[in-house]
Amino acid sequence: MKPTYVLGIDSSTQSCKALLVNAATGEVVAEQRSGHPQGTQVDPQHWITALEEATEGLLERASAVSIAGQQHGMVALDEQGEPVREAMLWNDISSAPQARELTEELGGAAASARKIGSVPVASLTVSKLRWLRDHEPQNAARTAQVLLPHDYLTWHLGGRKEIVTDHGDASGTGYYDPAGRRFLPELAASALGHPVTLPRLAQANEAVGRTVSGAMIGAGTGDNMAAALGLDLQPGDVCISIGTSGVASAVVSQSVHDGSGMVNGFVAADGKYLPLACTLNGAPVLDFGARMLGVGQQEFSDLALAAEPGSQGVVLLPYFGGERTPNRPEATGLLQGLRSTTTREQIARAYVEGLLCSMKDAVAALEASTKVATRRILLIGGGAQSEAVRVIAPQIFGVAVDVPQTAEYVALGAARQAAWALSGDEQPPVWDIADSTGYQATPRPEIYAHYAKLRDDTEGWE
Repeated sequence: MKPTYVLGIDSSTQSCKALLVNAATGEVVAEQRSGHPQGTQVDPQHWITALEEATEGLLERASAVSIAGQQHGMVALDEQGEPVREAMLWNDISSAPQARELTEELGGAAASARKIGSVPVASLTVSKLRWLRDHEPQNAARTAQVLLPHDYLTWHLGGRKEIVTDHGDASGTGYYDPAGRRFLPELAASALGHPVTLPRLAQANEAVGRTVSGAMIGAGTGDNMAAALGLDLQPGDVCISIGTSGVASAVVSQSVHDGSGMVNGFVAADGKYLPLACTLNGAPVLDFGARMLGVGQQEFSDLALAAEPGSQGVVLLPYFGGERTPNRPEATGLLQGLRSTTTREQIARAYVEGLLCSMKDAVAALEASTKVATRRILLIGGGAQSEAVRVIAPQIFGVAVDVPQTAEYVALGAARQAAWALSGDEQPPVWDIADSTGYQATPRPEIYAHYAKLRDDTEGWE
């Protein structure tokens, strides 16, 4: 019997990845990718070009397709469906002042979290809408529809008919109520200065259209929601993804409303909830460290592993691009504890420890908001390919760390969603979970304690 294939697409900050997957087993049979331009503002046409290149020859073989996209990006369209300007991405922090203003308008941090599941930060779409109103009033006036990146690509793939989104990605806009599972169009209108059309909310397993080749189109979702679906996260699991950013997420049964602003109360792609803490500084921290030492990533990892735990007092605060957890958009990186005897090995290890301690901040915030203790860490993303990161991680987190075999879990989650829409079942298909390599080590809480002291001592410096 001829197998049925589905196509999962990950349109991320850096590239578009497409996986052709056996709908019954989850086996990946083909994979292609195409790059995206760098920057925090991008013409959406580049995403379409990359989508077409990455799916060439694969889309025609698929019975269903689903797109997972980078969260929060603002794609503002006019009445004719044309972009009024470049899309502002999640990592564009120019709207930080607007985020603070919106928080005040919502009644403060706690009230914001109760209403939209998050405290507004520069990353959220709603903050970017207010920035557009304040800085480009003519473009704001022309804006008739607001989409997220995955919405835009799903719409294009389906022949630009109905604009839809899913509850998962919608929960990261800042104008969605996760407890009530509905858009709050009045908040989008208040941010932009006038009413605007928002996508229809589709269910996670809903078919929302057809491609030219006849493939069913799933609703799609945000990249973090798709990764959780691809990994089949279970209660007590925390997924840490170290990519351009650092993300810690968990699946729980109740909506989360964290007034501290550290945790976003998102909705998961399977109908549950996905509390998530995100840092702005992920794998690029390792790239920066390797560049400063004039070595490649392999030698950088070797250097880090050659140093003793704690790096002999050298501590890195890795806020190179500002920070979101905690919310310090104007912060910069800081390396403390250097002496004339400090070695290259100790500096390399300090970079790895600093990155992981930053991620522990995110995990601690998750535990505080969900009241669920972390049983194990699943470590994915480009940064997880570093052996130093893998070995040092359990020392920092204090629990076992599993590193699933290398795979494109966002695209795999999108493929699982496509298979779910194709089946019409109430639950997503059960696929074999990828083999993992386990890492355990004696916890070294003093490393995080030194990091936390530096973090707290420098609060307000920026």
